[in-house]
Amino acid sequence: MEVASNLPGIIAVRDSKDPDGPALIFTPAEWRAFLGGVRAGEFNDV
Repeated sequence: MEVASNLPGIIAVRDSKDPDGPALIFTPAEWRAFLGGVRAGEFNDV
């Protein structure tokens, strides 16, 4: 997984094994909420 945080106003995420594939685009607030969920263990049962 690659995360581009140097783009103005967005966070882009893509599969590093498929660099020409699609990217997911998040707002900085959405990305912070996701990272908070990861840190809180919200996805451990998935």
